[in-house]
Amino acid sequence: MSTAIVPVKAGESKSELIQLVSFNLGAEEYAVEVLKVREIIRMTPITHIPNTPPSVEGIINLRGKVIPIISLRNRFGMSSTEDDQHTRIMVMDIDGKLMGFIVDGVSEVIRISNAEIQPPPSIAAGGIDQDFICGVIKHAEQLLLMLQLDRMFTSEEQDAFAGMA
Repeated sequence: MSTAIVPVKAGESKSELIQLVSFNLGAEEYAVEVLKVREIIRMTPITHIPNTPPSVEGIINLRGKVIPIISLRNRFGMSSTEDDQHTRIMVMDIDGKLMGFIVDGVSEVIRISNAEIQPPPSIAAGGIDQDFICGVIKHAEQLLLMLQLDRMFTSEEQDAFAGMA
């Protein structure tokens, strides 16, 4: 069961605060709901699996659990870069399964009110499929695209990830 972050509609409470984790890929800032993030870890050696899509980097063992690792840069059609001291793996709960997402860096945890959430743009931004952009907020003079990563994968892809674990 996934919770959607949606813009406030007429008659709803505008004062409800939500917390988001912001992260960057290149010069762009993104955010996900903090309740989905289990932990954020430094890069660790990844075991590559043959014949997987380019966005699947492989798997890691995190305290006895095998977790598939996805490169958000590759998934969003961005060019690859070398990992550096800021590169992190965000371990998230995606439809009840743990998955790791490689990001260029994690910025901060922010609190916003529902009133600050704008509906997503009517065109896909930066090659990202519209289905998992759930809103846009202005934060620190920058726009953050709010993502709902559990809507990024087809059911077949989720089944394949479950088979890796």
